[in-house]
Amino acid sequence: MAGQWLHWIRGVVTVHIRGGQPERLVNRALEGGLELSSIRWTSDRMLEFELSVGDFFRLRPFLKETGCRAHVIKREGMPFWLVRVEKRKFFAIGIAMFFIGIYLLSSLVWSVEVKGNVKLTEEQILAAAKHEGIFPMQWSFRLKDKDVLSKELVSDLPGATWVGVEKKGTRIIIQVVEATEPEKADPQNPRHLIASNDAVITEIYTEKGRPVVKKNMKVKKGQTLISGTIGGGAYTQSVVAKGSVRGLVWYEFNVISPLTQEVKVYTGEKKTKWYAVIGSRALQVSGYGKNPFDSSEDVVVQEQAAWRSWKLPFGRLKKTIMEVRTDVRELTEEEAKKNGMLQAKADVMLKAGNDAVLLKEIVLHEKTDNGKVYMKVLFEVEQSIVEEMPLVQMQGE
Repeated sequence: MAGQWLHWIRGVVTVHIRGGQPERLVNRALEGGLELSSIRWTSDRMLEFELSVGDFFRLRPFLKETGCRAHVIKREGMPFWLVRVEKRKFFAIGIAMFFIGIYLLSSLVWSVEVKGNVKLTEEQILAAAKHEGIFPMQWSFRLKDKDVLSKELVSDLPGATWVGVEKKGTRIIIQVVEATEPEKADPQNPRHLIASNDAVITEIYTEKGRPVVKKNMKVKKGQTLISGTIGGGAYTQSVVAKGSVRGLVWYEFNVISPLTQEVKVYTGEKKTKWYAVIGSRALQVSGYGKNPFDSSEDVVVQEQAAWRSWKLPFGRLKKTIMEVRTDVRELTEEEAKKNGMLQAKADVMLKAGNDAVLLKEIVLHEKTDNGKVYMKVLFEVEQSIVEEMPLVQMQGE
């Protein structure tokens, strides 16, 4: 490997030998101390070999002696590279300036991100970071050690137990861990838990208070489920009733579903606009003019330049304006029923709550008239039926 580099520095030429006595030329050159390599006959019966630039000039006496002529077919190495660079010095200077620019840009902090904060505002954290020298357009080599920055930011931010500082390319990420304080429970007044709907009870769990209903019992809306009054007589006491009660609840819906549906379709026509992005700004470079379509959607794709693991503060953005049209699609009765039922189920679950379970759906009546499907549907849902009711106490109690 070292020999190859030495040959490259000295320069290597490949020559073709014509006429004369090629074999005698090779023998005389080797006897004269020249270093020839890759000696071979070409397909057109010409001798070819490689030698250094210095040995090439020492080859002339042997060419005259043997009556041969040498023709250079290839030049490699630093001497020839320097000649080419000299001819294109402005290009070489431009390349050098480009890499210098890349290095300088990658040595700057372009953005500061904050993560993990809840109580502390981003403005507070960024102000503390700026006080410690962390801000956009700051040189990376001017930043203090990460451990030092972490300790100083913790002291600058009351309520933070730990602050991590991480550099990713041209970004600084500040990760904040805040001190957790136990939540203070709001004082609660005594209360009953009552039924929010007419239902049949499927499950009851009492944490505090006195249950007054049982499983499989039918209850009316507003009926007490768990009483906040315990004891009796002189030992009666009012408490905050706690627990959970679930029951079967029935919902009746009138569903109306049309036999037509509007569908969005892409026509295939589009217009593309390109933007050069520098920091948070975008400069349009192509695709000028107004939107030629009456109805359209935009698809935006941004590409950020990167070098190794560093994201650079510039790139390009492609905005594709795609023409769309709205077609009307005819539905079968079954498709219309399905769409109507899906919407009704969504409405039921919205009313019943996130923990509700849809058990049954019964179509009581259906008909098709005037381009629509009409249905009356009964849904059976198991859900929480608990509602709070403050327990009003008489003065003097």
